[in-house]
Amino acid sequence: MKLHARILLAVVLAAVAGSASCREALAQTSSLLSSNVSPANEMAQGPPATGTAPTLPPADSGASLTEINKQLVNPVSTLWSLTFQQNNYGITLPAGQVGHQDNLLFQPVMPVALTNDWNLINRPVIPLFNSVPTIDPLGNLGRTTGFGDTDLVEILSPSTNLVGPNWLLGLGPTFIFPTASNAKLGQGKWQIGPSGVLGYLGDKFAVGVFPQQWWSIGGYGSHNISQLNTQYFGVYFPGDGWSIEMTPNILVNWNATSGNAVTYPVGAGVGKVVKLGPLPVKFALEVQYMPVHPNLAGEKWNVQLKISPVIPKLIKGVLFDE
Repeated sequence: MKLHARILLAVVLAAVAGSASCREALAQTSSLLSSNVSPANEMAQGPPATGTAPTLPPADSGASLTEINKQLVNPVSTLWSLTFQQNNYGITLPAGQVGHQDNLLFQPVMPVALTNDWNLINRPVIPLFNSVPTIDPLGNLGRTTGFGDTDLVEILSPSTNLVGPNWLLGLGPTFIFPTASNAKLGQGKWQIGPSGVLGYLGDKFAVGVFPQQWWSIGGYGSHNISQLNTQYFGVYFPGDGWSIEMTPNILVNWNATSGNAVTYPVGAGVGKVVKLGPLPVKFALEVQYMPVHPNLAGEKWNVQLKISPVIPKLIKGVLFDE
């Protein structure tokens, strides 16, 4: 818990003081028969990769709100934003019961222009609140609540100088830190692996995928972890800051037994960017259904609420002149 608090404090200080180090989001599923939580937290999303801030129409116009929305729905962003994502899962329990798992994720996005051609996208995912059902050895149903494991992804993304304004590309390492306040709320393992972004941003739509793979490299217990989280997204922008969107996460536990390895969701939602004083804020609501899910502790559905204020960029300009 102390480690989690230190990481959270570091991210908050980064946002206040302008530090650029520090990243679904991944959605966590609980293991009811062990002390481990199976794959991973929901990842957030972000905007197109550019070396400089985008040029927008007048601040209060519908076109400006739509442009901000377009930048908030793909994983490589030049906007600084602070997303709060509440997930409310229905999960499978023994004897045909249906329980619920809830978490609140804090997902700041802090991109930095390294050069005119390359951006570094810093995206931590910090579970501020995680509540999972548990079953004791006697079969009694309980609940554990506290902090979860923290994720961080560092994406190196080419600017529009290299790939133009439409392609969304990025590659970099991703990490999971065992910061859970209780063994039943996390996996107890230090994890590392690759992540990538491939997408396309059109005038009225955005599509893409954002996969992340982790392998355990240390931590508590003798078990090994190999897991994949792939967010796929498709978004339509009708205008005036509105969006119709689908942003679920496919989860794969490569070490799980047959019938318990894959969570495959589909979903649909709506989003809207509004101005609260000088601050653009996006509100989004999405409902997801998992036709494929683990037999035990598998996610069956999710109601997801996201609030994403856009904040001023605290590290401006290019860090390394060419």
